[in-house]
Amino acid sequence: MHEYTSSARVWGLSCPGFPEEVSRARRWTRDILRGSPLAEDAELIVSELSANAILHTASGQAPGSFHLALAVSSQVIALSVTDDGGTGTAPKVEHQDQDAEHGRGLGMVSTLAHRVVVHSSQNGHTVTAELFTDTRPGAHPC
Repeated sequence: MHEYTSSARVWGLSCPGFPEEVSRARRWTRDILRGSPLAEDAELIVSELSANAILHTASGQAPGSFHLALAVSSQVIALSVTDDGGTGTAPKVEHQDQDAEHGRGLGMVSTLAHRVVVHSSQNGHTVTAELFTDTRPGAHPC
């Protein structure tokens, strides 16, 4: 294989910031990952990240939108959701107690994913969750 050739495949989807678009994002993820043992976890992660974008950022205000990227390689599935920003704080992983009514979503995502990265810019936030496809002891996921 040529040193600059990759076997990773990447998909993208842009959605208007309406609550019903969360189910579209889930379905899109499920369709791409059909047959993968990580499909259900990926679907749940995309659902949570998409809902957070709509509920907590300008993505949920007209004419807001959010954008998904899904990259699949033999080592990792990377799911990214980018919002329209508009908040004074960046998303962050918090581990709330079981009785908390809010603030548990990214904690749940970090439990399902092997790594969660938040990137903020003046245009919005991108939350990326990575699911390693080979998690056997001693295996090198990337």
